[in-house]
Amino acid sequence: MNTAKRRAIFARLKESNPAPRTELRYRTPFELLLAVILSAQATDKSVNKATASLFRTANTPAAILALGVAGITPYIKSIGLYNSKAKNIVATCQALLARHAGQVPRTREALEQLPGVGRKTANVVLNTAFGEATIAVDTHIFRVANRTGLAPGKTVRAVEDKLMKVVPPEFLQNAHHWLILHGRYVCTARKPACPRCKIADLCEFRHKTQADPRLKAASP
Repeated sequence: MNTAKRRAIFARLKESNPAPRTELRYRTPFELLLAVILSAQATDKSVNKATASLFRTANTPAAILALGVAGITPYIKSIGLYNSKAKNIVATCQALLARHAGQVPRTREALEQLPGVGRKTANVVLNTAFGEATIAVDTHIFRVANRTGLAPGKTVRAVEDKLMKVVPPEFLQNAHHWLILHGRYVCTARKPACPRCKIADLCEFRHKTQADPRLKAASP
C-alpha cells in the first residue's frame, strides 16, 4: 500500500468521525489508567458498568488503596480475570503514591513499571490522557492493519512500529481510535461489513464480503 492510499484512508475515517474518542468512560488520567487495566480481555461496556460504581466510591489512589483487594473485588467481579486485576490495581496505587505523589506518570518507562501495565496500556494512557501520538495495537487494530494492507506485521509490536512509520503525521494523534472503532464496528473478525465500509475501495483485502442480494431486491 502506498502513501497516497494510506492518506486517503485516514482522510475518510476523519471525515466520518472528526473527533474520535475512547469508549471507556473516565474523568481523570487515574480513572483512565484503571479502566484500561480492567479492559484486558474484557469489553469496554463491561468495564464502564463496573467503574461507574467503583469510581463513585473511590477514584483516587488513596481511596482505592483504602478499599484493598477485598473491597475492590465486588465492583469488578463481572469482569474477566478480576482477581489478578484487583491485585494489580492495588499494587499500582501503592506505586503511584510511593513514586509519583499519587499522579499518573507521563512517560512510557514509568507507566510500564506499574503492576498490570504493559506497552499497550501505556500507549492508551499516553495517547488518550496526555495527547501523545502513540498507537496501542489491540486485536482490532492488528486485524485491520493486516487485513487492509495498511501496516502488515506478524506481531503486535511489528504492526505498531509499522503504523508509527507509515501513518501520515497529520493523522497520527487519532489513528489509534479510528482504527479501533473501524475494527470494532465495520472490519469485524468473522464477517467484515465491506458493503458499508467507507474505505472498501482502498482496502487491499482480497476476500471482501458482498451485499445481501435480498436487501438489494427489497430496496425501491
